[in-house]
Amino acid sequence: MIPERVMPWYMATYDGRRCNAYGVKTSARALCFWQMDTNGISLWLNVSNGGAGVVLGQRVLAAATVITRRGSDGERIVDALHSFCKQLCSRPPRRFEPVYGINDWYYAYGENSSQQIVKDADYVAELSDANAFRPFCVVDMGWVDGSQKYPSMRNLANNIRSRNVRPGIWIRPLLAPTSANPKWLNPKSKAQDPTYDPTIAEAREKVLDNGRQAVAWGYELVKQDFLTYDLLGRWGNEMGAQCTLPGWSFNDRSITNAEIILDLYKDFRTSCGDHTMLTGCNAICHLGQGYFDIQRTGDDTSGKVWDRTRFMGVNTLAFRLPQHKAFSILDPDCVGLRPEVSWELNRQWMDLIAHTGTALFVSPAASERTSEHTRAIREAFQLAASGGDGAYPEDCLRESTVHEKLRYNWIAEDGVSPFPI
Repeated sequence: MIPERVMPWYMATYDGRRCNAYGVKTSARALCFWQMDTNGISLWLNVSNGGAGVVLGQRVLAAATVITRRGSDGERIVDALHSFCKQLCSRPPRRFEPVYGINDWYYAYGENSSQQIVKDADYVAELSDANAFRPFCVVDMGWVDGSQKYPSMRNLANNIRSRNVRPGIWIRPLLAPTSANPKWLNPKSKAQDPTYDPTIAEAREKVLDNGRQAVAWGYELVKQDFLTYDLLGRWGNEMGAQCTLPGWSFNDRSITNAEIILDLYKDFRTSCGDHTMLTGCNAICHLGQGYFDIQRTGDDTSGKVWDRTRFMGVNTLAFRLPQHKAFSILDPDCVGLRPEVSWELNRQWMDLIAHTGTALFVSPAASERTSEHTRAIREAFQLAASGGDGAYPEDCLRESTVHEKLRYNWIAEDGVSPFPI
C-alpha cells in the first residue's frame, strides 16, 4: 500500500481470492484519480481549466459517474479487470479488427523518403499475401520536414494502396506554424513550439484541418500524436496529481480540461469520418473511448535501447491489456528491428504482441530483413491477422510478462540498465 500513489481513472484491490475494482465511467467531465490508504479509498476530481479554476457560472457540472465491481472467488485478475473496463465504457466501442503492418519510425527515425516507404509497402505486402485482413504501411513523423523526399503525400498513399496495403500517416494536429495568428495560440505555448488553443473557434478549425487533409490525401489510418502534451505542457510521467503547471487558463474558461479534451476527440472523429481508423498517441484513454479505434499503451519503445522497449512496451502492455477490446484496440508500439537491439529479445517482443492480438507494427532496418527475420515476421503477421490467441499475463502481481503457455526472458545478457530511460 502506497498512500500517496496517484491511480488515474480506476484502481483494483486483490486479497488473494477476489479482485474488486473502483473507477469512473469514460467521458468524465473531470480528470479523476484514486488513492488508497489504511483509512479507505479517496477519489479526486480535477475540474481545472488550464492551470486555474474553471468558471462555470450558473452551469451545473456532472463531473463523473462512479462504478464499482465486486469480484468473484477464483476469478482471474485479468478477466475481472477486462469485465470492469467494459462496464466503464459510456459509449459503444469502435470496431475491433486485426491491426498490423510496418511503421518506418524505429528503423529510420525520420531519415526516410517516399521511395523507401513504397519499398516498405512491397515488403509488408509480400509477407501478408495470404492474410484476409490487409496490413498497414504507416508513414511516421519524418515526412513533415522532408518535402523534397516526400513530393506528394497523395501519390504516396495511392502507391501504398496499389500494393494492396492500407496507407497510414502520423500527424501532430495541435502544432501551429510559427506564422500562426498569436491570438489563436495556447497561453502556455512555447515560441519555438507553438500550439493551438482549441477553445478558440478559428484555431480549432486549423487543428481539425490537419486530420481532414490526411483523409483527403487517402490515408486510411491517421495517427494523432502529442495530444496531451500540446494541450497541457506535461508528459504523463510528469503529472502526478497535477496535469499541468498552475497559473494559466484557456481562452474559454467556462469548461474543464477534461471537457476540452473530450470535445476535441469527438471532433477528431467527426471531421475524419467514420471509416478512418484513428490512433490516439499521447492521448487520454478514458476520454478517447469510443472515438479512437486504436490507443497507444505508453511512451515510445525503441530501436536502439532494449530497456526502453522492456519498460515502455512489455510492461505497459501487461497492465493496459484489460482495456484491449473494451476501450479500443491497444497499440503497444513498434518492434524496432535494428542492429543495436538483440534479435532474440525483439523476436520475443514481436511474438508476444502477435499472441495478444493487439496492434503489431514492425520497423525493420534493411540489415534486419534477412530470411530469418522475414520468416519470423511473416509468422507473426499471420497470427496477428487472425486476431491472436488471447495471451494474457499469467501473474500480474509478481511477473507481469508471462503467458500461460509461453515463457519469455526480457533481461538482456548484460542485465537491466540502472539509468533513466
